[in-house]
Amino acid sequence: MLNLRPVKLLPVREQAAASLREAIISQSIPAGEVLPLEATAKALGISVTPVREAFVILARDGLLELAQNRGAVVLGMTAKNIREHYQIRAALESEACRLVCEKGADLSEIEHCVNHLVSSGAENYSELNQSFHYNIWLASGNSRLVTMLSELWNGLSMGLRTTKDEYARKSRAEHENIFALLEARDAMKAAEAMRDHILRSMNDMLTRYTER
Repeated sequence: MLNLRPVKLLPVREQAAASLREAIISQSIPAGEVLPLEATAKALGISVTPVREAFVILARDGLLELAQNRGAVVLGMTAKNIREHYQIRAALESEACRLVCEKGADLSEIEHCVNHLVSSGAENYSELNQSFHYNIWLASGNSRLVTMLSELWNGLSMGLRTTKDEYARKSRAEHENIFALLEARDAMKAAEAMRDHILRSMNDMLTRYTER
């Protein structure tokens, strides 16, 4: 019988922040764009409250400037911002892998994500990718680390010339390798593999800033 239990995803406000961050980093939403609160909530299909909270997260990260009574204004990204963002993620996510190995954490939810990733197509890869990372953070047992990484999540990091199928295939192979190292409880190699995975994503995303 198929195991059809749902995968765990980020809380709504972090998902909203991730969707907006991904659009800003990929330049789908350009610098100077005004994001009205209610219109943004409607576009995301959620209520106003998590969007308002997402705006605060992104303003703290320097991606938005909060505009009284009209939502927020996009400040945009630079190659330097991109590098700093992914360097922080790489450090924190590699630490999460180390903690998972060293505490001998339960890997069943992570394995569940990997099984879904192997059998899925590119069309629903974004949610499965998110769930894979999120479950590693949760398995680390460090609640502050989970909060920090949740607020840094930016969705798929597709390069300028990468198709969804190519991205999913490459990312899926890296996820399977990371899980195998977690399963072997090899803290050093698992942390290194996660760091390489995140920095590869950084380099993919940088093509949007260097190849135009």
